Amino acid sequence: MSTKTFASAADLEEKKVTFEQISKHAWAYTAEGDPNTGIIIGEDAVLVADTQATPAMAADVVRRIREVTDKPIKYVVLTHYHAVRVLGASGYQPQQILASQDTYDLILERGEQDKASEIGRFPRLFRNLETVPDGLTWPTMTFSGKLTLWLGELEVQLLQLGRGHTKGDTVVWLPQERTLLSGDLVEFDATPYAGDAYFQDWPQTLKNIGALKPMALVPGRGPALRGEAQVQQGLDVTKAFVSDVWASVKAGADAGRDLRTVYEETFAKLKPKYGDWVIFNHCMPFDVTRAYDEATQFPDPRIWTAERDRQMWEALEG
Repeated sequence: MSTKTFASAADLEEKKVTFEQISKHAWAYTAEGDPNTGIIIGEDAVLVADTQATPAMAADVVRRIREVTDKPIKYVVLTHYHAVRVLGASGYQPQQILASQDTYDLILERGEQDKASEIGRFPRLFRNLETVPDGLTWPTMTFSGKLTLWLGELEVQLLQLGRGHTKGDTVVWLPQERTLLSGDLVEFDATPYAGDAYFQDWPQTLKNIGALKPMALVPGRGPALRGEAQVQQGLDVTKAFVSDVWASVKAGADAGRDLRTVYEETFAKLKPKYGDWVIFNHCMPFDVTRAYDEATQFPDPRIWTAERDRQMWEALEG
């Protein structure tokens, strides 16, 4: 296996941004496999789900929102706790920052370490880091299971449909127009990051999303999905990847093979099918390490620190 540059330090290419309307009240801000932002423009206010990594990057989202509406950006929703999704929040000057109680608990437990780890992995994704205020992004309001907001007569549901990408995963659902903002529970043409995942729960959570029968969906990464068939394809490919990683790692762990052997086997097995997805090489060491943990002795994800990142990378790719 060739020696790769740690994580995505070599990833410098600027991505082209697309801002498009996907249903009557929903818009997708996507960037060729970089983290997406979903926007709901209600009758009296705007909701933004997943903030971009810095306020400077959030400013580009705000600029595009302002091209189509001058309504106040009242709500920011954190679909989960990862730094790349939450550190841009202050750039919207929202009245409320909403998250699941599980997400709040994860920020409390591991927000600082996670932030340092992510910035080290993905320098390009944290443009103008100096614009991030000191400290962490904290929700001003939390919920468990379900929270309904009304933007005028538009119903917006925040739902926890199960664990997957993290234990706090939240989706934003517009029942009137069957539109869903999934966060990183669903990816399209982009490799799911599963370093903080629950592999055994994730497929069922995707099934629960599918049961809503969304007609449009903004995934965590990749292009916006339109029409029931394309949405189902997004759910299916995410489920296939997660299931393939788990099956390979579980078999290796059950046979008593060590992490590095299991990693090399799993990488080789999955590369033909998924190797051309965005950030495949980057995600695989984290994904396999977490799956191996779950298959052996850690039902809950261990905290990633910058130091643990380096040790893992050295062990698997060094």
